[in-house]
Amino acid sequence: MDLLFREDAYLKSCKATLIGVTDSGGLLFDRTVAYGTSGGQPGDTGTITRADGTVIRIGSTVTGQTKDEIIHVPEEGSKLPQIGETVTLSIDWPRRLNLMKMHAACHILSVVCPFPITGAAVNEEDSRVDFDVPDPTYTREFVTAEMMKIIDANHPVSIHWIDEAELDANPSIIRSKNVRPPRGLGRIRLVLIGENGVVDSQPCGGTHVANTGEIGPLHISKIEKKGKENRRFRIRFGAMPETP
Repeated sequence: MDLLFREDAYLKSCKATLIGVTDSGGLLFDRTVAYGTSGGQPGDTGTITRADGTVIRIGSTVTGQTKDEIIHVPEEGSKLPQIGETVTLSIDWPRRLNLMKMHAACHILSVVCPFPITGAAVNEEDSRVDFDVPDPTYTREFVTAEMMKIIDANHPVSIHWIDEAELDANPSIIRSKNVRPPRGLGRIRLVLIGENGVVDSQPCGGTHVANTGEIGPLHISKIEKKGKENRRFRIRFGAMPETP
């Protein structure tokens, strides 16, 4: 399966041929623009348009047995295309764009807070990253201001592939304490922020905007205590509300 979003997250649709149907009715195509739920980022929703104009809603997309397999889950009761049939796959673009902005923002948050990541979840309007934070100076105001410096600098965001030996030689680029990049594929996908990753470089299979400036204003809406040092930072779009 050719996962087109890995190289170009801005593709909104593509022609694809149905190559399989799962026991539960999920659809497998030879190529797709749809991202499957993984790494804290929700899968895409969208449509399948058949040659006769019939439109099937994609309720969700999930990964299959490996990260290289994306299963498109049609809405219940849909009349499914036939194996070998060519259709047009389209994603819900406004939703995807918000997820791309949020996912890039989560990377920026991990730059501002250079601590071990213990969890994360990307959503359209509100996302979170959990850290073990030993330093109390990382307040909502401080983190918001530092994030906006990176966003306003309009750094490029790009993709770079390395082999597994390169990752083994530089394990510090893995930020998560609990999740490791999938091994056995021969190569690892890095997301770089800044020229040649000068701001950040870390393994990630998700979708992101092409420049930090596209994210726009955002703020840390809340910092929640989840343990002795574990803190949950919540990100929301828009400038930080003024305190009365």
